[in-house]
Amino acid sequence: MQPVWAGGRRADEISGLATWLGTYAAHTPGVDAGDNGSVRLDEDNEPQPDAFLIVNPARGGQTRISDDDYIEGAPELVAEVASSSASIDLGDKLRAYLRNGVREYLVWRVLDRALDWFVLRDDRYEPMKPDDGLLKSEAFPGLWLDAEALLADDLAKVLAALNRGLASPEHAAFVARLEGAAG
Repeated sequence: MQPVWAGGRRADEISGLATWLGTYAAHTPGVDAGDNGSVRLDEDNEPQPDAFLIVNPARGGQTRISDDDYIEGAPELVAEVASSSASIDLGDKLRAYLRNGVREYLVWRVLDRALDWFVLRDDRYEPMKPDDGLLKSEAFPGLWLDAEALLADDLAKVLAALNRGLASPEHAAFVARLEGAAG
């Protein structure tokens, strides 16, 4: 069976990203994952990221849920699966996310079989550099990605790398910090 295409993106690719982020959130109290939710960044920008992670506002996160159930403010991490939309995702969306303080921005360029993971530093995005062959989030300690496995549609290997991150001392310290912020 061929994968279903949704808006120029393969549904299984979006599902893989959502599974990876959702698994992280399930093991990290105070962190929520979402997909295709409307995000009000500012008066001019209301994107619907393919997937995102936020820290609960009660635990120090930079978003809030509005009275009409929109996310307001910048999620800490946004992920987009880009096929025909790569120029938009690496152009206008990147600039909007940067201006509004999205700490990390991941773009999966499907047609190029490549990932771009940007980290916000000094009011600009810098490409994340692999560490021991993995991309490791700075905003979400323990969120590790085997990019080669993701590009090869090997979700089991993606989740195995994530599980190593979830077992790391950095993740345990992050969870303890989030739990302390809730009190």
